[in-house]
Amino acid sequence: MKTIKQTFVIALFGLLLMSNSSIAQDEKSYLITVTKMHWNMNLDDFSMDEWKKGEKEYLDKVVKKNEFIVGQIILTHYFTADNTELLLVTTYDNWEAIEKAGKRSDELEKLAWPDEKVAKAYFDKKSNYYAGNHSDEIYATMKGAKMNGSNFDKEVLYYIRVSHFANQKDGSNKEYTELNKQYFDAVINKNEFVKAYYPNVHAWGSDNTQFTEVFVVDDLASIEKSFDKNSSLFKAAWNTEAKQKEFGKKMGKYFTGVHRDYIYKLVPELSK
Repeated sequence: MKTIKQTFVIALFGLLLMSNSSIAQDEKSYLITVTKMHWNMNLDDFSMDEWKKGEKEYLDKVVKKNEFIVGQIILTHYFTADNTELLLVTTYDNWEAIEKAGKRSDELEKLAWPDEKVAKAYFDKKSNYYAGNHSDEIYATMKGAKMNGSNFDKEVLYYIRVSHFANQKDGSNKEYTELNKQYFDAVINKNEFVKAYYPNVHAWGSDNTQFTEVFVVDDLASIEKSFDKNSSLFKAAWNTEAKQKEFGKKMGKYFTGVHRDYIYKLVPELSK
C-alpha cells in the first residue's frame, strides 16, 4: 500500500473508534471499549446469516434498550494479520456508565429471555460462533473527529492506524493541539474520500503510548485516493517546501515514527 511521506509520515495524525453518529458532535470526550473476539474455526455448520440473526436479536432486545450504551458496532477482518478476529466496539459517556451498562444488560437479558431453557439455548448458540479467547482495550476520544452525520448503512471499511507518542520534552499540549487542529482543518476535514475520522488515545490496556486513528472510507481504492488527497491538501496549505519541513519537524517530535495498519469491515445491520 502506498506510503505518503513529506518530511514526516502524514498518517501520524488524528483516532479511535467512536462507533457512530449517535455520538454528539460537541467534542465531548467519550470512553470506547474494544473487545477483540475470534471466530470458532471448529464450528462445522457456520452460517453468517444465522450469526447475524443471533446478534441482531441481542442488539434489538438488549443493546438498543440499554440507555448507558451510547453506540456500538461490530467490525470483521478485511486486511489484518488474523482472519479470525472481530472487534466489538462500544461507546460510553464515562467510567461509571461502563459499570452501569453491564448491570443494565443483565436486567434486559432476563426480561428478553425469562425462560431459563430458552435463554440457555439462545446464548449457547450465540457463543458457539466464537472461540474462548478475547482481549479488551479502553480508549478515550480526542477532539478533531470528523463525523459522518448518520449511521453507515453499507459495508464501509475502517482503516485503522496505530502510532505511538514519543517520550520527548521539547513540546507542550498547547502546541500539539494547535498543530493537530491546523492539519485537521486543512487536510482531513477537506478530504472527500474520508467519510469519517475518529482520533483516540489509550485509557486502559497494554500500551499507554498508543495513539489510534480511524479513517472510514467507502472501499479499498478510496484508501489510496485519500492518501493522495491528503498529500495535495497538505501541499496546498503549506505551500512551500520550507513550510512543509517546518510543520513536519514540529509535529514529528511528538511521535516515534513507528505505526501499524489494519483494515476492518463494518457489519452495518449490527450497529446502534
